Amino acid sequence: MPKITFQYAGVTKTVDAKSGESLLKIALDNGIPMEHACGGNGFCTTCMCTVKSGGQNLAPRTDREEHMGITSDPYRLGCQTRVTGDGDVEIEVSV
Repeated sequence: MPKITFQYAGVTKTVDAKSGESLLKIALDNGIPMEHACGGNGFCTTCMCTVKSGGQNLAPRTDREEHMGITSDPYRLGCQTRVTGDGDVEIEVSV
């Protein structure tokens, strides 16, 4: 099972994740604050996060991310970015 390490507001928290879940869902299910003004539908950029490591363990960037201007690494939208496989990922969340 992959582990996702979230860094936010001086806190580091590592949690288990299921492959196929979005970073936003994983964060919210584990009490990690991640903004999502549009309800996780990819129409804003409030859930934008920085992938510090393990980007190869995430699904490719979605069309919705690209339409919102998130076109280059290490930036991703938490609501659109899904975990794939069993590798670990480290994410920095702005709060």
